[in-house]
Amino acid sequence: MVHAGNINYRTASDLPDTVPVFPLSGALLLPGGQLPLNIFEPRYLEMIDDAMAGARIIGMIQPSLGGGARPDGEPELCQVGCFGRITSLTESGDGRYILNLHGVVRFRTLEELDTRAPYRCFRVKPFLGDLDFGKGAEEVNRDALLKAFRQYLDANQLEADWESVTRASNETLVNALCMMSPYGAAEKQALLEAPDLKTRAETLIAITEISLARDGDGGDGSPPHTLQ
Repeated sequence: MVHAGNINYRTASDLPDTVPVFPLSGALLLPGGQLPLNIFEPRYLEMIDDAMAGARIIGMIQPSLGGGARPDGEPELCQVGCFGRITSLTESGDGRYILNLHGVVRFRTLEELDTRAPYRCFRVKPFLGDLDFGKGAEEVNRDALLKAFRQYLDANQLEADWESVTRASNETLVNALCMMSPYGAAEKQALLEAPDLKTRAETLIAITEISLARDGDGGDGSPPHTLQ
């Protein structure tokens, strides 16, 4: 089961098989994660209005990593994204929506739908295994994950609330660290598509170690920053 806002998602019948999508490069939403968004483009404002009138779910997905585009100029998209339930929405007063998405489960796109909406919609296949939230969490090498995170913070002169970090469950810790990681679109997609928490944690550790090896100690003599 995945709990998002006021809703519990338990079975396939709780999930949509079509979804409007919001393509955004470098954005990563994972089951159980929280993603703030600032929406201002008119067609996506309409998408949010329509979602709020329905199941309050949109699909977060990245443009294709190869950078391809369709004849109409719209980007090709990655095949795997994540459902997000809108759990809060604020009107800015200047025409924007500021909202929060709670990750539900991942999905694979099957076909794009021909609709009259100005935004894109897809028929999708949800990853039903994600409904077993926390499955495999006991297999996560928590010590190795925290060690890599600490090394990254030290190399970049960042600080974190370690009391909160050490209290977090393995599934919360893995997904939160993946979402807040500063890596590029390809790395974010690899983290999204990892089949389970154990593999996702191992992928994040490997990406972090490669980054540290490439960048050296990362120090520049500036005072430490705080990573919230």
